[in-house]
Amino acid sequence: MSTPFGGPPRILPVAAPGHVVDQVQSGLGQPAVRPRRRSLVAFGAVAISVLALVLLLTGALVVSLLGPVAAGVGGVLALIPLAIVLAGVSWIDRWEPEPRGILVFCVLWGAGVAVLIALVVEGGVDSALLAATGASDVADLVGSVVGAPVIEEVGKGLGVLLVFLVARRHLDSPVDGVVYAAWVAGGFAFTENIVYFGSEVLDGGVGSDLLYVFFVRGLMSPFAHVIFTAMTGLALGLAAQRGRVGLGLVAFVVGLIPAIALHALWNGALYVVPSFFGYYAVVQIPIFVGGVLLVVYLRTQEARLTYRRLSEYAAAGWFSPGEVTSLATGSGRRQARAWARARGLGSVMRRYTRDATRLAFTRQRIVTGRDAVGAEVDEQALLASIVSERAVLQEALRRG
Repeated sequence: MSTPFGGPPRILPVAAPGHVVDQVQSGLGQPAVRPRRRSLVAFGAVAISVLALVLLLTGALVVSLLGPVAAGVGGVLALIPLAIVLAGVSWIDRWEPEPRGILVFCVLWGAGVAVLIALVVEGGVDSALLAATGASDVADLVGSVVGAPVIEEVGKGLGVLLVFLVARRHLDSPVDGVVYAAWVAGGFAFTENIVYFGSEVLDGGVGSDLLYVFFVRGLMSPFAHVIFTAMTGLALGLAAQRGRVGLGLVAFVVGLIPAIALHALWNGALYVVPSFFGYYAVVQIPIFVGGVLLVVYLRTQEARLTYRRLSEYAAAGWFSPGEVTSLATGSGRRQARAWARARGLGSVMRRYTRDATRLAFTRQRIVTGRDAVGAEVDEQALLASIVSERAVLQEALRRG
């Protein structure tokens, strides 16, 4: 007998054994969030407020450099590559979505703080290089190939490092590190694109030169900064699986090396390669394809971890084997969500899937000894949510 999911029997949510529900409900009177968790929320609210002010300052600086018209035109055009980047990153983040507050923090850091660091520090470095060499072309070359990659990747990477240090419970895997790095890089590229596009408007108005720069930066290479900074995020994500602050600091430095190298390759290639499009085909396309393949592999590993950990809960009576399939495989999730949407319960199923996935990664924290006490509190809260969400879905099943 098949279920409304179209899959094997018992793929629908089933009621957990009574003793399991009693175990969770017996702890529901206790705080599900420790004081440290509340402190983290308060810290995040303050941090986002400060970063928003920094972004306003950075925006005011950009407008003062370009003028309101050029900055406005550049801002409108810069929204297009930003949308492309965020759509791609949202696909990467679909399996275990990250908290929106941290994502907002990341994009604000990239668009405001990292850009401000680049504007101030690179300006000083460029002036020092010009004074030391006395040749503007040499100063431009060194600044573009060495100065900019180092300064910009350190500025962007610091945002991801802060997530590692302050909110490590939400940085469970290399995919998480890549996602946070991509949001930082997307914000940075957005503001940087405003400067590039706005400068073209100042130099020649809305003409062929602006369209060319927009085509190259906005459409052909919107993921350039994402790929660079993803190396730092990947290293921090790997370190987060071990849960040690010292290892994270080492990983930050190690991750900066390929990030800076890729950035320098991108900036420096045009000084030696006569054709941008030839370089794009030979170097940038393979790098982009390699990045996509790496992300697909990492997402596959996330799915396998989810299945493995939820299977442990199934062995304890929390889920049926078919339910694990509906929560921890791509095809199972699609069937489950289609069934729920047909009954007006799409949002419930999304929360149920999200909480079950977070439960799997929380279990991984417990198994690996990462923040075991906090992970146990999170586990209790997630199991309680799962009981509630399953009850709604179970009632829909009974109604047919």
